[in-house]
Amino acid sequence: MRLLEPTVPGLRLPVSTPLDEVEAAAGSADSLVLEFGAFRDGRGFSLASILRERGWTGRLVAAGHVLPDQARHLKRSGFDAVERPAGDDAGPWERMLAAFDVAYQPAADETVPAWRRRAAEARHDPETLAARLSAEAGEAEPLDVLRAAFAVPGLKIAALSSFGAEAAVLLDLIARTRPDTPVLFLETGQHFLQTLQYRRTLTERLGLTDVRLVVPDAGERADLDPKDDLWRSDADACCNLRKVRPLARASAGFDALITGRKRYQAGTRQALEVFEVLDGQLRINPLAGWSAEQIEDHAVARDLPRHPLVSQGYLSIGCWPCTSAVAEGQDARSGRWSGVDKTECGIHLGGRLVPAV
Repeated sequence: MRLLEPTVPGLRLPVSTPLDEVEAAAGSADSLVLEFGAFRDGRGFSLASILRERGWTGRLVAAGHVLPDQARHLKRSGFDAVERPAGDDAGPWERMLAAFDVAYQPAADETVPAWRRRAAEARHDPETLAARLSAEAGEAEPLDVLRAAFAVPGLKIAALSSFGAEAAVLLDLIARTRPDTPVLFLETGQHFLQTLQYRRTLTERLGLTDVRLVVPDAGERADLDPKDDLWRSDADACCNLRKVRPLARASAGFDALITGRKRYQAGTRQALEVFEVLDGQLRINPLAGWSAEQIEDHAVARDLPRHPLVSQGYLSIGCWPCTSAVAEGQDARSGRWSGVDKTECGIHLGGRLVPAV
């Protein structure tokens, strides 16, 4: 809606004019100014709504005794502009028009009510939603990526975190955006003690209120890894038991998962998208495009606690049997499954419920 200085050209009628006379006048006019005689007079809103409902498409201007508090109601009733006295401050009007972007009822304007938006979003399949979010926020800063995802009505979102070497950056962004986001931590039973301590420290420091420990199925663990040494003979089967299957079960109730993956971490992640679909579930990777320097700069600027093992050369931290320190010049994930032809645990490779054997 535009804010205009007086006097706006066009046919002028008081809001006390009978509807049939207003309609007759509007039929031969391209522009109509409705003059309010009192702030409390609602007849102008009714006239505007009826004109729009009956198909009149000319320019409709509100004039006279109207207040900035009424700006949004004027717009929703069908007014295109407001005539303001010369020198009248436009600021209050503009602030009122910008204060709300959600409507709950249909009206004469084109604003889509919240319930229709939710219904429309519910009909979006993950591929469509990923494409839309990529177009809107695929090149945005991580904080704006999260805000765009959280703004999707009805979308159930959780975050996945290893509480590893760089986990603090993503969790800090989540805490600043929506601290009650469920955070899934795969408690494999094989973590470094430092990781478990770090999880508690970071959770308290950032004010995360819903960190969930996701554990392997006790029966599967007893059958497949009774001695807790499956990692020695079959690392893939161990990851399947302790990570892939538990995450598939824990994430089944969510539409989307936020991860902390970045393109620079390994050659296998160089084509990583900010929004992607994996096994019918939206994956959100806000930090995909950030460099190691940007991660470090953010951690320093926010004074985030560091994982205790980082200072010892562990740049990507998982379970203790399959994690080693990284040599200078190697990529961050070269210390994972060192000496084995394996680069991922499987939770980011697809196949949400891999067979146990």
